[in-house]
Amino acid sequence: MSKTAPAARPANPRFSSGPCAKIPNFSLDMLADAPLGRSHRAAVGKAKLAEAINLTREVLDVPEGYRIGIVPASDTGAVEMALWSLLGARKVEMLAWESFGEGWVTDVVKQLKLDAVVRKAPYGQIVDFTQVDFNNDVVFTWNGTTSGVRVPNGDAIPADRAGLTICDATSAAFAMDLPFDKLDVVTFSWQKVLGGEGAHGVLILSPRAVERLETHTPAWPLPKIFRMTKGGKLIEGIFKGETINTPSMLCVEDYIVALKWAKGLGGRKALIGRAEANAKAVRDFIAGRDWIADLAEDPATASTTSVCLKFTDPRIKDGAAFAKAVAKRLEKEGVALDAGAYRDAPAGLRIWCGSTVETSDVAALMPWIEHAFEAEIEAQAEIA
Repeated sequence: MSKTAPAARPANPRFSSGPCAKIPNFSLDMLADAPLGRSHRAAVGKAKLAEAINLTREVLDVPEGYRIGIVPASDTGAVEMALWSLLGARKVEMLAWESFGEGWVTDVVKQLKLDAVVRKAPYGQIVDFTQVDFNNDVVFTWNGTTSGVRVPNGDAIPADRAGLTICDATSAAFAMDLPFDKLDVVTFSWQKVLGGEGAHGVLILSPRAVERLETHTPAWPLPKIFRMTKGGKLIEGIFKGETINTPSMLCVEDYIVALKWAKGLGGRKALIGRAEANAKAVRDFIAGRDWIADLAEDPATASTTSVCLKFTDPRIKDGAAFAKAVAKRLEKEGVALDAGAYRDAPAGLRIWCGSTVETSDVAALMPWIEHAFEAEIEAQAEIA
């Protein structure tokens, strides 16, 4: 880069949107208490899994009566368990405004072959929740990890709804205020906001969701890995630490460490505050700059975790190539790793601002983005 580089550098350049940055000051020594080489069904294994579930309830303020289970295959596995086990009893509405929501539409319409109402919005927007009929089962993502937009609150979801609300909250849980009284199924992966290791999902069920499980038999076969009932009754052990398949006790220990860190900060509200401060650092910087903008069109629905940015300078000839080149420059300088937009999303950058990220690192990154942008504009002009 020809121009003078910024003096400050992020102490931690990890801005990936998943797996995400570990908790501050993380060390492998923190995992020394993991019961490695022991069965997850032994007393020590069950105790660790139960501790993870109990801490999840405490940090997220999950209401009593809601079941929390650790399930296989990350958030994807948790969502699939919900879709395959719960849908089919009522009409379904699918809401999508980014790639993962589109994936759930494909599963429900093409795999389960349900005649669903599909409501879509382009990247940077969300659907109009006032048009949704919550007497139907409704499936949606709370935060669009690939589009940088989120549901602002649960006000549009009626308390007396007849249908179930199934919410993929993987990049929202621990960083956004989830109204559990409006959500019957909440799923997430701890590899997102708490920076845990991959492959494990969390499934939270309301009493209404449990009732559906115990009274509804799907019209399709259920793989063993999805089955949550036996003889018409919920398998309660799943929600007490008796997992469906073998979990990694090292990953469970890592999650427990992150939960204890979160609890020590002050829990959910403190985590939300950290993410909001990080996102604000990005948006304060881009405000007034005419060469970069937020992909989210409405500040009310702008994400505070996966902040997606687009380049708007008219001198840019190939938007996709330009954005990739800027991301490559940032990585080469060691100031932002994995900060490019998701492959199916509009070209640009995606800066993870979740709760494990330090605001000082976000603030230090911003001048580097401008520096890389200017260098790439200059390089483009030289080629021309």
